[in-house]
Amino acid sequence: MRILRALMKNAAAAVGKQVDFYSRFSPSPLSMKQFLDFGSENACEKTSFVFLRQELPVRLANIMKEISLLPDNLLKTPSVRLVQGWYMQSFQDILEFKDKDADDDKVTHAFTDAVIKIRNRHNDVVPTMAQGVVEYKESYGTDPITSQNMQYFLDRFYMSRISIRMLLNQHTLLFGDKVNPAHPKQIGSIDPHCHVTDVVRDAYENARNLCDRYYMNSPELVLEEFNAEESGKPISVGYVPSHLYHMVFELFKNAMRATMELYGDSLEYPPVQAHVALGLEDLTIKVSDRGGGVPLRKIDRLFTYTYSTAPMPLMDSSRATPLAGFGYGLPISRLYARYFQGDLKLYSLEGFGTDAVIYIRALSTESIERLPVYNKSAWKNYKTFHEADDWCVPSKEPKDMTTFRSS
Repeated sequence: MRILRALMKNAAAAVGKQVDFYSRFSPSPLSMKQFLDFGSENACEKTSFVFLRQELPVRLANIMKEISLLPDNLLKTPSVRLVQGWYMQSFQDILEFKDKDADDDKVTHAFTDAVIKIRNRHNDVVPTMAQGVVEYKESYGTDPITSQNMQYFLDRFYMSRISIRMLLNQHTLLFGDKVNPAHPKQIGSIDPHCHVTDVVRDAYENARNLCDRYYMNSPELVLEEFNAEESGKPISVGYVPSHLYHMVFELFKNAMRATMELYGDSLEYPPVQAHVALGLEDLTIKVSDRGGGVPLRKIDRLFTYTYSTAPMPLMDSSRATPLAGFGYGLPISRLYARYFQGDLKLYSLEGFGTDAVIYIRALSTESIERLPVYNKSAWKNYKTFHEADDWCVPSKEPKDMTTFRSS
């Protein structure tokens, strides 16, 4: 037994040294154009293999170092330990191909199989980490410093996951045995000519089905598009349809819920409006509702992990954890927008409604991955202490000036 423990300890120490080594390198961000050019012109499994066996350990190691900076009590939760185990295993799986012959077809095929296995292993990373945060809060509570550090970490952790999954998907879809007949023109997960309004309508219809099931009714959609580049033609861009769908579906879901809850049992509901506009630099999608809006003080809170107006879901270990109720819809959607240098913003008119705006880079050369890097700047963010505010904080009760006396 002691020998087994010693061997496991030595193995963990060896992996730790490899993580330290690869975390010294910065990830190499790719542009949408690079993804498209590689997949359409010179898609070569060997080239992809050589790049990924170097890049994946770097991306994994960078975020694994940040995981280690989390509070000890959070790291001890069963869910976070499970996630750590997944990352450690995947890191080791990739390193097995470090010195293997890239010209051997058996090696490249085995690598593709390993990548598929890693992708499947990480399917439930988002909800499992979310559950870890819930476990931590229930056991230890939170304070402003911990909440701030956790928000910083989760933004970076989930962005890293999006980027790693993008690489895994591109490789498996381009070189795996299974080809998706439903999307024959896609290059991996990217549609070079993604028709934006088609994705918007699809997201609306699915959000509407949910709304109908829950509220027995739903608001209509008014959709308009404005193509400043080619007037009168449908808007299309090179983008990942699943990312776009995820964002728009979340916005429609929120807009419908706000509308239905404000108007209650009314027979008519104001429609949800969507505007799609393409300019020289940006593709912009605006989803507008008349669901009463939210006060300004709550806007930032809507992008905070674990903040949700929906009831907390019940956990079921036999199935994938539901995300509804964890408060991850908007924060994750904003990360999808920011991943290729875009953004997602909310503008609310309390008492009237809310405009949610997605910004996407129109040019594939400008759509470049936004990746977290582990360095001293990142480390400092986990060691930051809450200092006194350098702006005066208004008290809840106005000062009674009749009692004020000058010295």
